[in-house]
Amino acid sequence: MQFTAKQLSQILGGTVDGDLEAVVTGFAKIEHGKPGKLCFFANPKYEQYVYSTKASILLVNKDFVPKEPVSATMVRVENAYTAIADLLKYVSSGKNVHKRHRGRHSIWHFSTHFGRRVWVGDLCSIGRDVTIGDDTIIYDNVTIGDGTKIGRNCILYPGVRIYPGMVIGNGVILHANCVIGSDGFGNAPQPDGTWEKIEHLGNVIIGDNVEIGACTTVDRAEMESTIIGSGVKIDNLCQIAHNVVIGDNTVMAAMTGIAGSAILGKNCILAGQVGVVGHIKIADHTTVTAQAGVIGNVRQSGQVLSGMPAIPHATFLRSYAKFKRSGEGD
Repeated sequence: MQFTAKQLSQILGGTVDGDLEAVVTGFAKIEHGKPGKLCFFANPKYEQYVYSTKASILLVNKDFVPKEPVSATMVRVENAYTAIADLLKYVSSGKNVHKRHRGRHSIWHFSTHFGRRVWVGDLCSIGRDVTIGDDTIIYDNVTIGDGTKIGRNCILYPGVRIYPGMVIGNGVILHANCVIGSDGFGNAPQPDGTWEKIEHLGNVIIGDNVEIGACTTVDRAEMESTIIGSGVKIDNLCQIAHNVVIGDNTVMAAMTGIAGSAILGKNCILAGQVGVVGHIKIADHTTVTAQAGVIGNVRQSGQVLSGMPAIPHATFLRSYAKFKRSGEGD
């Protein structure tokens, strides 16, 4: 990549304070800024680096007022954090432009329907009656089961495994080695103490603009569908069990586990290592802090929950304060 400050202001709808012809060829964190690099400033705790960075160009909010001289050329935008995200996407889209391609040693069937400009890497296996939308990129060593439908502008990174009959929307990103559609953990106890496997005949339906992290698993339903709503973002190493429903624009961080048939509302936030038991409902706009365990229905929208079992965050802090004081005399 190579941009001048003037070009960046045009792309991002900003204004320039400094040298219009300042040039950058790469990105860096503001604390690591060097000549030729583009950095951004959005979090006040990093303001000290604004005055010491050697970066050539700095994206800042338009209302930022420096307390000291700034050597970098500043490009002022409405929201620096959003602007850097948009710019990264802009640059990435240029890197991911592929001509139509079918990889070496990849296999597919005559019944496979490829859209326009689909790119398939090496060593892929694509089943019968699969539909793949326009401009989708499938990297090496991906397996797509029979009857799966994949939308437009998707990216499937190396090692993704999609079981038969899954439905994946437009603009979906599946990172390396994630699994879509494996059987859920369903076993029936037998009189002799053994377990009988319960067959899973449903599927997974993924909405538009979903991103699922590396080594995350989304299990197929026993019957009907496991549903991941549009705009959902799931981090690495998460487990989504059978028949779970996740509402639109909900996000969850790494190592979160959702047990079977749980229903999560829209715009929820689950921090790292959260656990949710099965067969419960969580209201819209619920936030669950790291390592909390949700063991019952959350009916009131907009709560922040902490602890195990998860309780309102303010109650958790008061309880923790009492617990801490109880040991101070030891």
